[in-house]
Amino acid sequence: MPDPNEPLDVLLQVTGAAMRAISREPELNVTFAQDGPQASGHQVRLAPPARDLNYIDVSEMRGHSDSIALRLRYHDEETHIRRMPRTDMARQVYDCVERARCEAIGARRMVGLRENLAAAHQQRCREEGFDRITERSEEDLPEVLGYLAREAFTGQAPPPAARTMVDLARASLERQIGRNLDRLSDLVEDQDEFARLVRKLISDLHLEDDAQPSDREQDSEDDDEQEQGGGESDSQGSDDGDDSADASIPTEAMESDETDDADGTSDGADAEYMSDEGDDEPAGPSQIPRHDHNINPDDRNAYRVWSTAHDEVIAAEDLCDPEELARLRQNLDQQLQHLQTVIAKLANRLQRKLLAKQNRSWEFDLEEGILDTARLDRVVINPMDPLSYKQETDIEFRDTIVTLLIDNSGSMRGRPISVAAVSADILARTLERCAVKVEILGFTTRAWKGGQAREAWLAAGKPANPGRLNDLRHIVYKAADAPWRRARKNLGLMLREGILKENIDGEALLWAHNRMIGRPERRKILMVISDGAPVDDSTLSVNPGNYLEKHLRDTIQWIEAMSPVQLLAIGIGHDVTRYYRRAVTLVDAEQLGGTIMDELTALFDEDSAAPVRTRRRAA
Repeated sequence: MPDPNEPLDVLLQVTGAAMRAISREPELNVTFAQDGPQASGHQVRLAPPARDLNYIDVSEMRGHSDSIALRLRYHDEETHIRRMPRTDMARQVYDCVERARCEAIGARRMVGLRENLAAAHQQRCREEGFDRITERSEEDLPEVLGYLAREAFTGQAPPPAARTMVDLARASLERQIGRNLDRLSDLVEDQDEFARLVRKLISDLHLEDDAQPSDREQDSEDDDEQEQGGGESDSQGSDDGDDSADASIPTEAMESDETDDADGTSDGADAEYMSDEGDDEPAGPSQIPRHDHNINPDDRNAYRVWSTAHDEVIAAEDLCDPEELARLRQNLDQQLQHLQTVIAKLANRLQRKLLAKQNRSWEFDLEEGILDTARLDRVVINPMDPLSYKQETDIEFRDTIVTLLIDNSGSMRGRPISVAAVSADILARTLERCAVKVEILGFTTRAWKGGQAREAWLAAGKPANPGRLNDLRHIVYKAADAPWRRARKNLGLMLREGILKENIDGEALLWAHNRMIGRPERRKILMVISDGAPVDDSTLSVNPGNYLEKHLRDTIQWIEAMSPVQLLAIGIGHDVTRYYRRAVTLVDAEQLGGTIMDELTALFDEDSAAPVRTRRRAA
């Protein structure tokens, strides 16, 4: 029971009661902890204000509670899923506009609730760093559209912390979708019709092809046609079903890839890399090779694993509490201060490089297009000659994903891991400005000198040649589709004591590779930052001394020979040129930013595949 003499306890009790009243969910369980706000089903967790009950803190907490309560009351998940777009950016826009719809219903009816929501949005915008945005970015589009929708529905201007971000894109977006935003304002009470129009808005922004129904909606409509029609309808419905299945293959591949990564294997492990003769197009997801840890399955001495039961793929935020993660990030920021100007210069250089590839050219002597005035003299000389037209064409630039795989072993402790964390931060921020997807991954083990896998081997009587005897820990610091500002705190985890243990490079390289090949981007670049020495005492003590190193070499050779993924290694304090065909070794951290960008720029160049460079850079 709350203490009636303690104002904070009374406030928390009243907040929970208000949430149950607004949401009309009498069984809603509301708790309070510093890691809020979070909501899952009927379980809600909120961050409590300080005990002095500062007005702003209270308003922010009430705003988050009101937002969750309104979504519980006015949001129908089944309708939402049925109209869900297919592409990631379109889904983010869809979710943000839906959140604005639910909040607008409450804000129109209750003035106090409206003010609470405004306070919560201002707090969230500051935490996300929206107040520091000075240039337009496609990554901000969902949030911008959410606040433009909120403004159209309620008349409220965007929060002060997000105003610059919104104003940078306002004019362009209002020209494209301003009319549909006004129409949405009249449909906030009808979620189904509202969702239909949001899909039209998404189509107008070219975030998805024509505003077609989602997979689930299409399946439902096909079923209706089959019930109403005869044999012809059945046949047509079957054809539509095939088309829908084909269209969803890339999405399914990406979803299944996350599951496969959990144990380091893949359903496509035995697939061969095949391409049609004479076809210059890069391989699609179904053509790209995907393997598990055993590169040479016919070799009697092939690499093997005793058990994958205790291996894990885990998000960085799940390994550390938020307070410590924030402190570690502050430590990393201190090391980044003298590199701020470097980041801007590198971003501008790479942007110029990428824009240079998006060249335009003209095609002449066409039968339609823009009148070519330079050739009008031919018509004057001979009126029987036809008019000449020209057309401007774009040279296609392939979309790209860059994965940074960082060795999180004990041998990287100290300066090397700090350099790796700094390089990851520079790379993510720079490439995000250039609209290039970036994924940051780390690899280590869960224990020193063997974990539960070794214990299972001991219990089995120590069979000879057991293979790998440790439990893998593969860490996702930043997913490819996550914006840098949301993952920035995660990079501080590399500085935490106890994270860095042993390293099994070959399996980590395959894990990162298999994550990439499920992606839709056409160019894939995998950059490895490591000391180049795979070590696991428990494995090496009962297997040949070069067991892990041989597997790493086999893995690198297979990727470089068989996979379209472009592989680059950067060694920090250790020579990695003996493993990787394209490699650079550094001993001076100040060279790191420039080296990464030099190598990456070379990989973006179509002609850079011919000369393979292996060099060492000294202080």
